[in-house]
Amino acid sequence: MNKFYNLPLQKKIVSIYMLANFLIFIVNIFLIFGINSMSKEMEMVYQDNRQLNELNEALTGVQDSMTGYLSSKTTDSLENYYRNAQTLQTLSEELGGKVTDLSFSRMRRNIKNMTENYLDQVSQTIEAKRGRNVEKYRNFYEKSTELYDYISAYIESLNNEQFISNSENYTELTAAFRTFERLSVLVLSLVMMGNIISITIIVGMMIRPLKKLAASANEVAAGNFDTKLPETPYHDEIGIVTDAFGQMVISIKEYIIRLRDSMENERKMQEKELTMEAHLKDAQLKYLQAQINPHFLFNTLNAGAQLAMMEGADRTYEYVQTVADFFRYNVKNHGTEVTVKEEVTLVDNYIQILNVRFSGDIQYNKQIDERLLGIHMPNMILQPIVENAVNHGIREMGDKGVISLRVYREDDNACISIADNGKGIEPEDIDKILSGSWHRKEHQYDNNGIGMDNVISRLRIFTENDDAFSIKSEGKDKGCEVIIRLPLEKV
Repeated sequence: MNKFYNLPLQKKIVSIYMLANFLIFIVNIFLIFGINSMSKEMEMVYQDNRQLNELNEALTGVQDSMTGYLSSKTTDSLENYYRNAQTLQTLSEELGGKVTDLSFSRMRRNIKNMTENYLDQVSQTIEAKRGRNVEKYRNFYEKSTELYDYISAYIESLNNEQFISNSENYTELTAAFRTFERLSVLVLSLVMMGNIISITIIVGMMIRPLKKLAASANEVAAGNFDTKLPETPYHDEIGIVTDAFGQMVISIKEYIIRLRDSMENERKMQEKELTMEAHLKDAQLKYLQAQINPHFLFNTLNAGAQLAMMEGADRTYEYVQTVADFFRYNVKNHGTEVTVKEEVTLVDNYIQILNVRFSGDIQYNKQIDERLLGIHMPNMILQPIVENAVNHGIREMGDKGVISLRVYREDDNACISIADNGKGIEPEDIDKILSGSWHRKEHQYDNNGIGMDNVISRLRIFTENDDAFSIKSEGKDKGCEVIIRLPLEKV
């Protein structure tokens, strides 16, 4: 038995399948032979009755053909007689002539003898008719007819007696056949049930190690590497897979321990790196935001003092209040992030202060999508750009200078556009500004503001995108547009 279980799975399954089918095939062969044998016996039950019926039909055919010839004396009727006589002669010889004590055999022998005598009388009748001997053929015809009636009655009597006897035999054979059918079904059912039980037991013993392996695999899949590993005493494919699975689980368990230790060390290192990076970024932002030039404060306050001497207190108050709001924003928003709305308000105040300083020469237009005002951005971004546009774009244009501020959505970005109709910027200068290679003395605006490289650096750090800041200009005296793109996920 162990030799069988050590066979490969394919050979074991094929062996079980062939054995089960062979047993069913053998049982079916015996059942088919038995059924065929009983069917033949049942077919032979009424063979004697069929033979007697054929004999009676042939006898009637001879009598009718003889009568037809006597009445018409045609060639066709004569040929018909000879055919019927030959048939009757053949059938009568099949009745047999053995001398036995059985009543049916004696009656069949008597029928045969009477049939031979009848055929002889009919033959003499035909010959007498052909010889035109009227008296003779009438005499033979009467004897033939009398003998025909007697033979027909005898055949009918024997046929009835044999039918009764055969019916009893047929009933017995039918009962035996039904019993054989039930027995066949019972035997076939027992064989099939035996095969099913045997196959179930054998296959169960074959796949029991596979079930244990599947249970262990589920435990391992759930993360339990301490589960008991299955063992198998056989060396088929399942045994090989079971042993390989055990080795694999042990290797994975050891690898997870090593990986866990490695990940823990790496996590600690990453935490240190992230902490250092956060401190570095915070230092960068604070450093970039710390470059506000205080000279602008003195210039604006000086302009306020001059205005106070020239005009009444109301306008002076409004101006000073605007200046206070402007610098209050810088003091209040010392953090790194503000809303777009706060930055736009700062630009509004800044333009108002400039218009006081320059007698209202700056035209200022706004197109704002109110839905985007809550988006966060670094502080002190828009004012330095506007300051740059005034100082280097429209400062010498008088009242023809225009500053346009737009806030709108483009794809997944909130865009802020600051445009002027001033001097414009050459393409090579735009590249220098964006790359940070512009000389410092050239991008300070009368020492009154935050440098453009400061604005660009903070935007790129904040958005983590180098395309967050772009400059468009068609050339000299064509104006300039600065576009800031803030990702909407920063909302």
